[in-house]
Amino acid sequence: MLSYRHAFHAGNHADVLKHSVLIELLDYLNQKDKPYWYIDTHAGAGAYALDEGYATKNAEFAGGIGRLWQRDDLPEPLARYVEVVRELNPDGRLRHYPGSPMCAAQVLRDADRLRLFELHPTDNKLLNDNLGQDRRSKIEQSDGFTALKAVLPPPPRRALVLIDPPYEDKKDYQRVVDGLQEGLKRFATGVYVLWYPQLQRLEVRQMLDKLKLLPVKWLHVALTVERPSVDGFGMHGSGLFIINPHWLLRDSLARQLPYLVKQLGLDNGARFVLETSPEDK
Repeated sequence: MLSYRHAFHAGNHADVLKHSVLIELLDYLNQKDKPYWYIDTHAGAGAYALDEGYATKNAEFAGGIGRLWQRDDLPEPLARYVEVVRELNPDGRLRHYPGSPMCAAQVLRDADRLRLFELHPTDNKLLNDNLGQDRRSKIEQSDGFTALKAVLPPPPRRALVLIDPPYEDKKDYQRVVDGLQEGLKRFATGVYVLWYPQLQRLEVRQMLDKLKLLPVKWLHVALTVERPSVDGFGMHGSGLFIINPHWLLRDSLARQLPYLVKQLGLDNGARFVLETSPEDK
């Protein structure tokens, strides 16, 4: 299924959570001199216009990055995230939004590398237009779940892997679990970041239950922005399941999440979840 286009959702509340945490994790990896790889299994187009095309249809960015854009009281990691977005908007007007690969490209150093996979032909072309000239990047039009096996373990033995499928196909929920299990067999010390949508679907709960049984250190963070709809449709929040998080991340998120609930919440159903693996409690 190749109908999903992230451009409709660029810069929304889910992107705020995903990209702010992604940047914080990459900044932490930058503290060591040794190079690393950023691996993105579902890279999308790389960057998105917010003032034309798909993003204007529902203007979801207005309820996400738009609510943080002019604020002067952002917690430091969120300020850093907005700073990265501002690099694509040097005139101060919010017209462009970086996808995960572009966020990473702006944080990675010269010796680090990006390995980007995108199956959708149109988005793959856009990804090449946006990042194909970056000598650090290698872009492939392929299924990210399958391609992941071929790049693990990475030569520098340091990497962050982002798994961010569209979940159009219900099989994606099990493919995520299988992919992480296989990835950990090949590269147990990597940092893995899984994004998922909060939907009223049994598959979401089943996936999380299976992931929490993995014999690894993990951190689960979720941001709900509104009560689930009465008809059961639509995304009311999103979450990240992070394997091998650094030891400072939990406390950092504990400071940021109340702020995000206040600024991005739409009703009294807004809340957050922050959980860690049993050995970290």
